[in-house]
Amino acid sequence: MTDPITQFNAWLHDAQHCGMDEPTAMALATADAQGRPSVRMVLLKHADERGFVFYTNLESVKAADLKANPHAELCFYWNPLSRQVRITGPVERVSDAEADAYFATRPRLSQIGAWASQQSRPMQGYFELEQACAKVVLRYPLGAVPRPPFWSGYRVVPERLEFWKQKPFRRHERILFTREHGVWKEQWLYP
Repeated sequence: MTDPITQFNAWLHDAQHCGMDEPTAMALATADAQGRPSVRMVLLKHADERGFVFYTNLESVKAADLKANPHAELCFYWNPLSRQVRITGPVERVSDAEADAYFATRPRLSQIGAWASQQSRPMQGYFELEQACAKVVLRYPLGAVPRPPFWSGYRVVPERLEFWKQKPFRRHERILFTREHGVWKEQWLYP
């Protein structure tokens, strides 16, 4: 296999061209200060040698987990391709410039939703969210919608990448890459 980031991007490219609805969907696993795990689906927005980026409300449960325990694991599962990738590593916030640049590319209604949502907190019903969105539209009726100060991104800096490929009779291929002192080491694993 080649460099694991190059390999990941090749597999992602395959997933993006096989008819999947959300090939960038990934399970994000975090743990709070007491070690209690939490997992949810998020979307990958960028991947390179620095890491794997997703965006969220900084007042969300996932953000609280990452503040208390800045490590995470990601899992991509591309069923039509019979492939899975797991990525483990420390987490860091993206720069304000990166967050601003990405936020500017989002559809206007998604930008408004970012301002309106009090992510993970209780609400009386869906109409409450609609009302909050209407207030944001009145605040920003035309032109650019700035990024909320409570919304940004995180980068999972990979220390481990595991590539899994389904094979007949559960004789799957598993290759683990671990980064030590900036160098990737490759290890085959039993299925």
